[in-house]
Amino acid sequence: MAVTPVILALSKSGEATAHRIAAALGAPIHGREGRVDVADAYFANALDHARDLFAAGTPIIGVCASGILIRGVAPMLADKTSEPPVISVSDDGGVVVPLLGGHRGANRLARQIAEALKGTAAVTTAGDVALGVALDEPPVGYRLQNPSDAKSVMARLLSGSGVTWDGPAIFDTDLPAGDDVTLHVTTAPTLGSDTALVYHPQTYTLGLGCARNADVDAMWQHIESVLAEHAIARGAIACVASIDLKADEPAIIEAAKRLGVPLRVFTADELKTEAPRLANPSDVVLAEVGTPGVSEAAALAAAGADATLTIPKTKTATTTCALALAPQPVTTLKGRSRGRLSIVGIGPGQASWRTPEVSKLVADAEELVGYGLYIDLLGPLAVGKTRSDFPLGGEEARCRYALEQAGQGKNVALVCSGDAGIYAMGALVFELLDRGPDEEGVTDAARRVEVVCSPGVSAVQGAAARAGAPLGHDFCTISLSDLLTPRDDIIRRLHAAAEGDFVIAFYNPVSKTRRTLLAEARDILLQHRPVDTPVMLATNLGRPTEHVRYRRLADLQVEEVDMLTVVLVGSSNTRLAQLGEGPRMFTPRGYARKIDGDLTAKRNDPYLPEEAS
Repeated sequence: MAVTPVILALSKSGEATAHRIAAALGAPIHGREGRVDVADAYFANALDHARDLFAAGTPIIGVCASGILIRGVAPMLADKTSEPPVISVSDDGGVVVPLLGGHRGANRLARQIAEALKGTAAVTTAGDVALGVALDEPPVGYRLQNPSDAKSVMARLLSGSGVTWDGPAIFDTDLPAGDDVTLHVTTAPTLGSDTALVYHPQTYTLGLGCARNADVDAMWQHIESVLAEHAIARGAIACVASIDLKADEPAIIEAAKRLGVPLRVFTADELKTEAPRLANPSDVVLAEVGTPGVSEAAALAAAGADATLTIPKTKTATTTCALALAPQPVTTLKGRSRGRLSIVGIGPGQASWRTPEVSKLVADAEELVGYGLYIDLLGPLAVGKTRSDFPLGGEEARCRYALEQAGQGKNVALVCSGDAGIYAMGALVFELLDRGPDEEGVTDAARRVEVVCSPGVSAVQGAAARAGAPLGHDFCTISLSDLLTPRDDIIRRLHAAAEGDFVIAFYNPVSKTRRTLLAEARDILLQHRPVDTPVMLATNLGRPTEHVRYRRLADLQVEEVDMLTVVLVGSSNTRLAQLGEGPRMFTPRGYARKIDGDLTAKRNDPYLPEEAS
């Protein structure tokens, strides 16, 4: 299994069993606070934590009742082909139940756990029970060409049909012999059916090179023509490989994406060591990039020392392509990945306000970079990962560091509170990438990384949700920090927003040394909107110390605001709806005119049909 599972220990009675599983699998234990003595990380709420792990794609082994895990992950269930395994284990270790992901490793993992605990794996998947195998879960290094047909083929076997192997048998279990079902194991582009499954051993590596910004479709057509000419199936490709200078080349990136395989890159020096095995070394290429070949050398480097160059370099006007063949399926990738920087917004910190996409990106990351408090707010998701904490004020340093770490081929997550693109690190990352080497930019390696931006719940969204609907009409956000923005610019924007009658969210309203701008903002707004305009002060949103209160604009005092407070000032139309549970703030969008017009029409025409209103 590609992802290390997490073991959840919910009680003292199951703690010993959790540690036995951890020893057998080399997996971390997450324990319930106050109930488990020794764990790698602790969580407060089992349902929330199970849901968070599941959303991140992390396999879950819960030493607890099955119902707890089911209730935890139920809201996230959507696609059984992509959901991670979920397994429950009784406190005494006697019963191991794969609840989800049976054909994505759960059944196999359940048997492994049961063997370690000397318990019973309660596998209920029909194929596993009757035949001891899941045909849609081939061994590592093999790809099933037609997974949609696996169900019908399995049904035939369960009904008494037998199997004919066309190629080596790849499953450990002996399947009944017969002529009704064929299992092909081949690198050739063979078509499957509801009576035939095709398994491709991933023994080929595809080396690519191209001119800068080569056409994506031209590269793909080149690849397809080479594969067709040599009768090689796409599924037999283990990875795409190239020189690291091409790590950001769209044509090469898209080729790996279409093939559904990883992209691996090598330095010029690494590729140069393959020179004796090249069929078409080039002095021109050597002079240009430091190695006598790219596509051939990359294919060989990726396939390993025992591989052979079966298809030497072919080329078009802008692309080159070569394939190497390994003696066995490639299961350990050589070289390094392109490198990825995920700029993630974790919201205010609580797990329920963090998006599943952000949780997945954090779970996938090798290293977490950010202000230490923000990384702490990730709780158990951050445990076991390399973390690089930076202080407040170290924004440029942390962004540079994150980019350069990704430039080494690492998967890095830059952790921001709220939304990473709103007054956070997103803009600074792209500013650094936009600068040249002579402009205090980042290295070429850092400029070639994949950058992923994932949204989070911003402070303005959190405050608005707590208030009611204050952003129901036009609004803007203004940062009152003059650390990076000239004070005159802030004052000019305040006047413009006040005159435009926008609802305004103030970020960074005060600091220890900056105490006057919020008061100036209040006075400017009072020139354009009523003194009783509602203002919401929201502090520590989404956290246990959350504090929300309302004030009139004229009564807004700087002393009750700090850097953890968002100030929401209504427009001249914003009102407070007085409800039984307290006031809720909203800004009408204009529906009142329609409602009032309909009401007038009803009053003037008592015979107006109800549906006409």
